[in-house]
Amino acid sequence: MKRTTIAANLILAATMFGSVSAIAQGKVDIGKREYDSNCAVCHGPTGQGNGPYAEYYSGRVPDLTVLAKKNGGVFPMARVYDTIDGEQAVKAHGPRDMPIWGTQYKLRAGEHYVDVPYDPEAYVRARILALAEYIYRLQRK
Repeated sequence: MKRTTIAANLILAATMFGSVSAIAQGKVDIGKREYDSNCAVCHGPTGQGNGPYAEYYSGRVPDLTVLAKKNGGVFPMARVYDTIDGEQAVKAHGPRDMPIWGTQYKLRAGEHYVDVPYDPEAYVRARILALAEYIYRLQRK
């Protein structure tokens, strides 16, 4: 791999997820950061569906802390991933009230990494997986 490609990938990773040293030291929780900035307004800070925008939702905002419980004790990672990405329509969301984050992430990546080579699919995948993993950590025991 060329030095310029390696350097560009390191710059991309550092920019996407904050300081590399902060990540290595475990100081950056990427999934929590994604959740707090994109999901908490509806689902609430603890994932129980009590965010400040919940009152504007046409129904009850789903409680993300019981996804595993409602799925026989197994966290439905693929379904969560697809829901965030926008690949899976959710009947409870009706006419797709929840933003399709896969598309949003692709647009953000294009805006920020115009001059740096990057893989948009890898960028989107990493952000969605971090977010889905954080939602997994919100599950009630």
